[in-house]
Formats: sequence, structure tokens, C-alpha cells
Amino acid sequence: MLWPYKTPGISDHLFERLPGIPLSKKEVRLLLISALQVKERSVFWDIGAGTGTIPVEIGLLCPQAEIIAIERDEEVANLIRHNCTHFGVTNVKVFEEQAPDCFEKIRPLPDRICLEGGKPVKEILKKAWEHLESKGRMVATASNLEQLYLLSEGLAELQARNVEVVQSAVNRLESRGMHQVFAALDPLFILSGDKF
Repeated sequence: MLWPYKTPGISDHLFERLPGIPLSKKEVRLLLISALQVKERSVFWDIGAGTGTIPVEIGLLCPQAEIIAIERDEEVANLIRHNCTHFGVTNVKVFEEQAPDCFEKIRPLPDRICLEGGKPVKEILKKAWEHLESKGRMVATASNLEQLYLLSEGLAELQARNVEVVQSAVNRLESRGMHQVFAALDPLFILSGDKF
């Protein structure tokens, strides 16, 4: 087994990648998974799943959960499928369509949603919220202040409860020539809120 541990935090280099396709770094994934508060039998939608790191991690942690990775690009969707196979994850279904247009077609409805990308982000957030089950939880990421504003405004308009915003600030030790230095990963805002 490629990842024989019962903890999240798969090393980034173990995932297959495509140039230009984002990968949620290990430390950020830990924060995202913690914010999602996934249950053993959750139905989880990952919107803008990219490389598929979050579906893989949750698939390993919760093998009885139903996971739907939504990705519009065929090549990227195939990458997610490949990473799931690579890690032996069998409970992820990849939905290859444009968000939010595809939400009406996807069943079952989720109790957990992670919004990792897409435009217009506020519209996608609101449409996803409509499909989120009562007592469900939404987590979204923002890489810039404009996205942060739109997502926080959207959660306020939706009257989300228990809203939290966390900014990751991660530094990794790297070798550069003869020296070891700390290199910062791009900061990311993680927003979460509950639906009642």
C-alpha cells in the first residue's frame, strides 16, 4: 500500500501531477480536512478537485464515505482517477462537468462540500449551498483578497453558522546550494460554515 498510515498528510511527491494544475500542499490539506469534519459515512463533494489530493486523503480516512470530485477538464479528471487508483481509493466518483451547472445531476446530496476553485466563485458557493444537506458543512479556499471577500460575503448572505476563517502560513526547510533556508508556501485562506 502506497500510504499505509491511518493519519492524513500524504507527501506531495507521491501524487501524480500535471503542469499548471494546482495541488493542495500537505500542510494545507491537513487544515482543510480538519475544517471539513467529515464523518465515516459522509457524502462529500469536492468542487474544483484539481489533482485529487483531498478526495484521496478522505477516501483513505473514510472508506465508507461517498466522495464526488467535480472537475470540468477531461485531462484533469483523468488525473484524479489515476491518483485514486494509485492510492487504492475506490469510493471516489469523478464528475467531469462545469460547476455549478452540473449540481442538479449529482446525487446523493452532500453533507460536506469543499470549494477549491471555479468562477464565478460566489455563484458556485451559493448554488452548492442549495444542495448542501441541513446540518451540513461548507469549506472554501481563497488565494487572494478578492476571493476572500466574495466567499465571506456569500457565507454571510447565506446566514452560515459557526463561520471560521483561517489563513495558512507554512514554511518548509529547503536546501539551496550550501545552505538550508525556510521557504514560504503561498498563503491560503480557508473559510468554513455550517448550514442549519
